[in-house]
Formats: sequence, C-alpha cells, structure tokens
Amino acid sequence: MYSPTAVVTGGAGFLGSHLCDKLLQENFSVICVDNLLTGSINNISHLSGHEKFSFIKHDVTNYIFIPGRVDYILHFASPASPIDYLKLPIQTLKVGSLGTHKALGLAKEKKATFLLASTSEVYGDPTIHPQSEEYWGNVNPIGPRGVYDEAKRFAEALTMAYHRYHGVNTRIVRIFNTYGPRMRADDGRALPTFIGQALKNEDITVFGDGSQTRSFCYVSDLIDGIFKLLMSQETEPVNIGNSEEITIRDFAKEVIRLTGSKSKIINTELPIDDPKVRQPDISKAKRILGWEPKIDRNKGLELTIKYFEDLLS
Repeated sequence: MYSPTAVVTGGAGFLGSHLCDKLLQENFSVICVDNLLTGSINNISHLSGHEKFSFIKHDVTNYIFIPGRVDYILHFASPASPIDYLKLPIQTLKVGSLGTHKALGLAKEKKATFLLASTSEVYGDPTIHPQSEEYWGNVNPIGPRGVYDEAKRFAEALTMAYHRYHGVNTRIVRIFNTYGPRMRADDGRALPTFIGQALKNEDITVFGDGSQTRSFCYVSDLIDGIFKLLMSQETEPVNIGNSEEITIRDFAKEVIRLTGSKSKIINTELPIDDPKVRQPDISKAKRILGWEPKIDRNKGLELTIKYFEDLLS
C-alpha cells in the first residue's frame, strides 16, 4: 500500500507535533522540519524510532532540501503566541515571508499539495462579528502585533499567488484559539497562563476588564479539521475553530472552578491592539468539509489541566 510523504515545517511545535501524529496515524511518512526556536524536541520525542518519521533541524527561511518524493507540505513554522512574536519580531516576519516562499518553492518543485497554517489574527481587531472568510480584517500594520498579523496576511497572498501563477495545489487554514496538551506553560496566552496560575493558587491576571471574548477549540478537533481540509479540493481560506464564545473573565472563573483553585482574579493593562472579540464563522467548514468540533470546553479543559498538573509535578 502506497504511503504518501508529508513535510511538516514547525513540526516540533504545539500544533505541528499533533499534526505529525495525525499524519502517521493516517499512514503517511512524515518529515518534520523545525529549528526549535519556539518548538521543542520533547513534543516529538515519542516518535523517535518510528519507521515513517524523521526529523530535520533546519531554519525554513533558508533553502529547504528534501530528497525524493514529497506529496504534501504543511507550513506550520512560526512563532504563534504574543510573548514569542513580540520577543522575536524579525524572525516572525521572516518565517512568514521568506519561510513561506521557501516552502512554496519546495511544493512547486515536488508538485506537492501545500497547506498554509494561517490565523484568525489576519482579521485583526474585527469590526464584524463573528468573522467569516469573506472579511478582509482590521489590522494595524505598524503596531506591535503587526509583525504576526501581517506576516500571515503576506503568507496568504503569496500562497494564492503560487496557486494562480504557478498552479500549485494550495490550502489555507485560518486557525482560531486552540488549546490542549503540549502547549507551553510560558507562551503568554490566556489559557496556559490561567491554568498555571490556578494550579499554583496564584492571582489570575486578566487583561483589561476581561470583557473581551475568545472561542477555544480543543487540539484534536482542530487537527481533524485541518486534515479534512488537506484532503479536500478547497483552495481558498477556511476558518477552523470552535464557535462557542466566552469572555476572558468568565473563562478565568471557569479555570478556577475546574482546578479547585484559591486564586483571585486581578486586572492588568490591556495590550495594544488586543482584539475585543474573536469568534469564527465555521459554516464554510461545515458545508465543504463536513467538519465541526466535537469536544466541549469542559472536557477539553479537564484534559488540558491534567496535562499541566503532570507538567508541574
């Protein structure tokens, strides 16, 4: 039985490592490419020795050399959390531009299907709610978050250019807030921060008054949606995320309840250009892919809290 080969850039990251697992389960051979700037070898250590898995330590902003046949390239390389892309602004812009260019060049050379991991951050601080794929966004290109937002917007434009002018078979997934095992405790996002603080009975720090909203998707649901998109014929962007919206303050209360923590909520200054609302319109994913999330937030949080409990112990 033929086993297709997939290259996953950023494959040692939170989402990339789960994607490597999924592809191996689907009988793919997987080549993971990562420079470990924000990824971790621990995320893929369980795959060491797997006959269909290999790891290449490489910065994808440089030419990517992969010998032999490649059928799929999934470009997930990029700092993705605010704490990372604010600390690594130049690297974030380079991997979104040069890294995407190199990965698309490999797809063109190998005649491989290319999937870009884009983000809900292309919508910026949205003026419409919920956000559908037709919305062009409200992004501040020179703000601190612009290094990530614009890197992904450029990556989408470059992906569509390669599709239109070079005939590369492309996919674009716009990923909304995702959580689950292998998230870094120190990545600065609300969910791992809140869980870590709650498990230590520390004050939970909520930006602003906590009225801003987010929609959290459990990682296995997200990976399932991405795989369905990869296997589809849809070349334009598709939102993948959970449409169940919650305020950050209520989310903090939920974490306190589920951990049995004695933590108190305190408010800190709202970051510049922090989106006030974030909720995906997933009607396109439902219609085209037959996909929607299955794991409710309560169950997903229980699984994630257990992971962080083990990590802290």
